[in-house]
Amino acid sequence: MQGTVEGFSYGLVTPVVACVMACLGGALGLRCTTRALLVANSWRPGWLALASAAIGSGIWTMHFVAMIGFTVEEAPVLYDRPTTYASLAVAIVMVGIGIFIVGYRGATGSALFTGGTITGLGIATMHYLGMAGMRLNGTLEYNTLTVAVSVAIAVVAAIAALWAAGQVRGPLWSVGASLVMGLAVSGMHYTGMAAVSVHLHGTGGTPADGESPAALLAPMMVGPFTFLLLAGAVVLFDRQAVMSGPDWAPAVHKPGVPAGELVSHTTRRPPSRTRRAPARVPAHERLRTPQNR
Repeated sequence: MQGTVEGFSYGLVTPVVACVMACLGGALGLRCTTRALLVANSWRPGWLALASAAIGSGIWTMHFVAMIGFTVEEAPVLYDRPTTYASLAVAIVMVGIGIFIVGYRGATGSALFTGGTITGLGIATMHYLGMAGMRLNGTLEYNTLTVAVSVAIAVVAAIAALWAAGQVRGPLWSVGASLVMGLAVSGMHYTGMAAVSVHLHGTGGTPADGESPAALLAPMMVGPFTFLLLAGAVVLFDRQAVMSGPDWAPAVHKPGVPAGELVSHTTRRPPSRTRRAPARVPAHERLRTPQNR
């Protein structure tokens, strides 16, 4: 028996809030990634780790906010807590691998493709692992082609977002990139949901274990959302992250250049030795040549 699936039970409320969360996480994460490309090696891991956690938390929160609107009319839907939180860990780790690749190799073609692919696969893995945590009196079935399209959307969105972060430009550039990323990740989510069909085992059954979306809502919002607020505070209190006025800049001052060779931002050029002009000697103190003696 096929169940009647509804993905927008609360109208536009859940899609809009979900997209906002994805954009917020993307904005903080991409800004931290840009900042990491402009600092010395000792500070770079911290900024990249913060970027990974911000993006991972943002897309994870987006997913489960959107899932609040997912219902099956003939069966209650519950969620397994360990699997649900495992999807958060997978998102942060896989997104982090991709971001660290770009953070240390720069926004080069190979780094963007490798890092963006891993990041995109992390987003898709988070989505489908979160779906695996669903508990209902039935089984989920997926359309293979639609699933492949959703994964492709996630990979392309991740590559584009990391490319934008590697351009080392102003905050408006990161905001625009985060909007694109948030919309793309939300599009990936609902494309993946369009691939789902539910085959019920019977009517009126209740899953043996799991929690309702409402029971997961409080920790879901308190945990990751609090972290996003803290990450936002870190970014706002860092003048260079907000105004793109880093203490250090890439040596050749070109977008996408690895931050391995760094020079002072105040001069924008490598330090060079200056030659002092020879001091002028008064005429009456000059040595006379043999011809003038």
